[in-house]
Amino acid sequence: MKFILGTKTGMTQVFDEDGICRAATVLKVEPAKVSQVRTADKDGYDAVQLATGSQKEQRVNKAHKGHFGGAVTVAREFRGRKGYNENTDGLEVGAELDVTVFEPGDDITVSATSKGKGFQGVVKRHKFAGGRRSHGQKHSEREPGSIGATGIARVLKGTRMGGRMGTDTITVRGLKVLQVNKEENILVVSGAVPGRKGTLVEVFETPA
Repeated sequence: MKFILGTKTGMTQVFDEDGICRAATVLKVEPAKVSQVRTADKDGYDAVQLATGSQKEQRVNKAHKGHFGGAVTVAREFRGRKGYNENTDGLEVGAELDVTVFEPGDDITVSATSKGKGFQGVVKRHKFAGGRRSHGQKHSEREPGSIGATGIARVLKGTRMGGRMGTDTITVRGLKVLQVNKEENILVVSGAVPGRKGTLVEVFETPA
């Protein structure tokens, strides 16, 4: 199973070998170190924990420095998933992975935190159509309408209403690696990736 951590730097367009222009997202991939390997015998499942980035030592406690072997910024665990190669591929603690784990043409899946949009109404949050602009309605173009129920005099759980939107973990499948730049640690993937610029992105291979 191939996997790596990257940072979203923005979007661009790439022309493929057939001259077709494709939307693409650019990921900055710093070399990552294997900080822990979990096995089914010891932990009940197979997984690899990657640590990357750098941090001032005074901002990291001794437990984290001892576990990660230094002051790192982030760490993520990649578990075996249904349909994926669930073994750890012989990786050991201290091994380093970089952008070259992927090759152009690889099918990948990405996972990241979407943009936060704050408190939003039902039209934006749930795609409600809003009220009609006729029959005496004046200020109800974007209102949710009735939220009650007959007889029980309360709002049912799960009713779609206004609320916080965004900052959810979104997984996008069906993407491809378009370019791999080892010199600049750049990974260019097809399509859009969740999140704003600077968002941490988990990239792993899609099973055949």
